[in-house]
This record gives sequence, C-alpha cells and structure tokens, in this order.
Amino acid sequence: MSLAPYACHPDKSRGRLYPETMSTFRSPFQRDRDRIIHSSAFRRLKHKTQVFVEHEGDYYRTRLTHTIEVAQVARTIAGTLGLNVELAEAVALAHDLGHPPFGHTGEDALAELMKPYGGFDHNAQAIRIVTSLERHYADFDGLNLTWETLEGMAKHNGPVIGPHASGSHSVTDPSQMPYALAEFNARLDLELETHASAEAQVAAVADDVAYNHHDLHDGLRAGLFTEADLMDLPVTGPAFVVVDRLYPGLDPMRRRHEALRRVFGVMVEDVIAVAQNRLQASQPKSPQEIRDMDGPIIRFSKPLFQNLKAIKSFLFTRMYRAPTVIVERKRVTAMINDLFPLFLKEPGLLPAEWSSDVARARSETELARVVLDYVAGMTDRFAIQEHQRLIGGL
Repeated sequence: MSLAPYACHPDKSRGRLYPETMSTFRSPFQRDRDRIIHSSAFRRLKHKTQVFVEHEGDYYRTRLTHTIEVAQVARTIAGTLGLNVELAEAVALAHDLGHPPFGHTGEDALAELMKPYGGFDHNAQAIRIVTSLERHYADFDGLNLTWETLEGMAKHNGPVIGPHASGSHSVTDPSQMPYALAEFNARLDLELETHASAEAQVAAVADDVAYNHHDLHDGLRAGLFTEADLMDLPVTGPAFVVVDRLYPGLDPMRRRHEALRRVFGVMVEDVIAVAQNRLQASQPKSPQEIRDMDGPIIRFSKPLFQNLKAIKSFLFTRMYRAPTVIVERKRVTAMINDLFPLFLKEPGLLPAEWSSDVARARSETELARVVLDYVAGMTDRFAIQEHQRLIGGL
C-alpha cells in the first residue's frame, strides 16, 4: 500500500543520533519497532500494573498486554489512513516503557519523592530508557531510535511546550520540563513546541481506545460493576441493546464480549471517519504540515469524546477508586515510600551493575536520579520481593 503525502516516509527520515548503516531488508521504522520489542524494558511490562497489581489475577491486563492491544489498534487506523504502519506501531509499543511498578500509583509516589530532585514523569522516563538506560549495543547507549520515533514518544499526547502545549505531559514553563526529556532534547531537538506526526497521534488515540475497552472488560471480570450498570451509560448501553435484539437469550459471557467489541468498533470507526474528513478538508502535503497545525488531526468526534468522558467518569469512580483498589494503592505506595529513601540512604544496596552510575553521582540530586532509574525499572513482583527482603512485609 502506498503512503499518503502526509505520512512519514522511511527514506525521508531525519535519521538517528548515532549514524548507522541502513538495513538491507528493514526500513528504519521497522528497525525501531524490532529494537523496542527486544528491549529489556519491553519485557518487564509483562509484570507491571495496568489497573490491578500484576499478582492479583492472570486474566487482567498488564502493561504488556495493554501495549500489544494499543499497537494492534494503531496498525489498523494507520493502515486505513495511508500512514506509516511501522512508525505508528513503534510509537505504540514504546509509549508505556517508562511506567514504574504499580502503574499510575507508583508514578504518583515517585513523583512526590522526586519533587526535590526534578520530578518524575513516565513519558519522559520512556525517553530516558530508549536513549540511555538500555545498554546492550557496542556503539551507543540506548536503542538509537530514529528522530521520528523519539518525537512520537515525546509528543504523542500533544506539544510539550509552547502556545499549543496540551495533554498530561505538557508544561507552561519550559524550565519545568521533566529533566529526563530536557536533557535529551538538548542533544537532539525533538521540536517539542509542535504536534507529533500523524502516526504518533494515531498511537495516542489507540491508547485511549484500548484502555476504554479493556478496562470495561477487567472491571466486569473483577466484579466492580455489572452489565446492568453499563446499560445506563452512552455507547455501552446501546451496544448491549443491539446484541440483545440480534441474539436474545445469549450466554452472558458471549453477550458481554459481543457488546464490548461493538464499543471497540464504535471508537475505531469514529476516529477513522473524523481523520478522513479532516485530512480531506485540510489536504496536508507533508508530515511537517501535520506537525504545524493548531491542533491534532487524529482525534475522536466531539459527540463521542463527550460520551467517552462519561464512561471514564464511571470507571474512575467504580474501578480506579474502588475501595478494594484504594486499599491496594495504599499498600504499594507505602512500598515505594520505603524503598526509594532506603536506596538513597544506602546506594550500596543497588545491584553491582549500578555501581558505576552511583560512583558518577556528584550530588544528592544525581544520586536520587540513579535510584529513580533503578526503582522505576522494577516490576511489580520484584518491588514486592525487594520490599519483603529489605524491609519486611506490609
């Protein structure tokens, strides 16, 4: 399939920080995707929280299964719109590499602990991982990804700085930018004041599609709410009505799946239709024209966006802040609050392979950032094991 003029063409890539010989059988973006899949950080996602802590059940999504679902959605949307599927997939696969143990709960705890030392942001940490912390190659630290993939990772939720700054990772004052992102951007300008490529925007919307869909599945499976509760919500309610009309008396689990796959379809079809209309109206001639727009070209329609806000509000109350989830949040927050200060006080407790990083630290801030890299890289189960070994159970 030929690429649209506004797609990122691999032969026009801005290249890598460290020049490399081109592969004879893979495009630059395919190479990025493959390096991400083979990275240590990607493997660790299988034991990191999505909503439920990893040990709570084999059925629930983890960061890895979530990431795979995001990549599938991104490929579908990108291919339909004539975008570069490999780039969209690479950004999707890398978008959560920076998540610490225990998901957003762990991120909140580390952000608070790191306030005196420059803060913590999982998106910036993902950049740090792929540009520094993955240390497998002879010629460079990190994965040496293309500019386009790095840009997509940094800006898939919108510009980080500048007049169009938007999204959860943006800052109004450039001096408040997460240090992990600021340090790398000083080496390679990712043009943080502009939007990302259409492929990266697809990855961002695919993230929303995936978690809106699978969090409903997981919440039902956990018994935090019922199908009857979903009948009162937009999008989900009409989906169950359609299934009941087409398949009266259907087995409950099949009924659930049939309804939620229709919810999934509504979201994907909406994104594609909106993007096609906006692309037809604006007629962008290059990826740069996409980046220079006032807003994202890939997004939900306004009516569906409002309906999804109602679903997210429901999930926040009934799932993300459910009493059982809150109890677990408090428990794992206490673990992070124990481990981080302990390693900061006694850095000799870090594994031997971290000793050179510790030795290079010339201030408490630099040491805290080394400790952060170590703790943020932990899986749920390893953090629990280390807490039990070093401190004792909670």
